[in-house]
Formats: sequence, structure tokens, C-alpha cells
Amino acid sequence: MADDEIQEEGKKGGKLKWIIIGVVLLAVLGAGGYFGYTMFLAPQDDAPAAEETSAEGDEQALESLEGTLVPLPVFLVNLADPLGRRYLKLGMEVEVRDPEVQAKLSKYEARIKDSLLLFLSSQTYDSLSTMDAKLQLKQEVADRLTQILGKGSVLRVYITEMVIQ
Repeated sequence: MADDEIQEEGKKGGKLKWIIIGVVLLAVLGAGGYFGYTMFLAPQDDAPAAEETSAEGDEQALESLEGTLVPLPVFLVNLADPLGRRYLKLGMEVEVRDPEVQAKLSKYEARIKDSLLLFLSSQTYDSLSTMDAKLQLKQEVADRLTQILGKGSVLRVYITEMVIQ
């Protein structure tokens, strides 16, 4: 009699154990699915709305201006890849708002070359291989030039030549 009671309790406990395992498994799969969706499939919101409106206003004001294109020297740098076997050759032109800024470009040429060489040599092949990365590169170059030449002096940066080997 005691053996029969133990076997019945074991069967009931076995079913309960499988139900609990099933519920936990569904919860883990649901959490993994949510994580995968948010990280890989959901659209990314990088900047808060308040910053976007001020940045859009600045960009529209700069886009309405037309400036003079000034070529920068061609940069040839080693990329920061682990094996050190990749090179970047980058040619750019900068659109500046007036001749005064053109004069500043030639005056501060050494500072500009130094800043851009250090920045470009810190990049990797993976950080330059996508379209978004190239747009980000243009923005970073424009930001570095703006720091040297003054706010509002650089309208746009154009990549005229880019070779990664």
C-alpha cells in the first residue's frame, strides 16, 4: 500500500515538473525573442527629439548657403586593424562659406592635417565599410574642421576619392 501511494505521488510530481519546465522555457524564448527584435529588427532612435529639431534647423540654415569648394590634400594612412595591413586613401573637398575661411584653411593647414591624420588612422576597416559609416566619417571631419576654423565656417564635406586596401 505504501508503495502505491509513493508511485502515485511520483507521477503527479512528474507531470507538474514538466509543466513548470514548459512554462519556464516559454518565458525564456519570449524574452529572447523580444531582445532579438529590439536589438536587430526595431528601428533605432539615436537622438532625443529636442536635439533633432535644433540640429535640423542648423542643417537647413547651412544647406541654404552656397560656398566655395576647397580641396584638402589626399590622406594616405594605415588603418588601426590588428594586422596593420590595411590602408585608407581619402580625398576630400570642403565647402566653406567665404574667402576668409579659405584663408584660414591654408593658415591652419598643419593643424588640420594633424587632426585628420590622427582621426583617420584610428579607424578600422569595419568602421568604414558601411554607408552609414561613411556619412558619419564626413560628419566627424566637418566637426573637426569646425573646431579649428570656427562655427559655421564649414558648410559641407565631400568625399571625392576613397580607397581601402
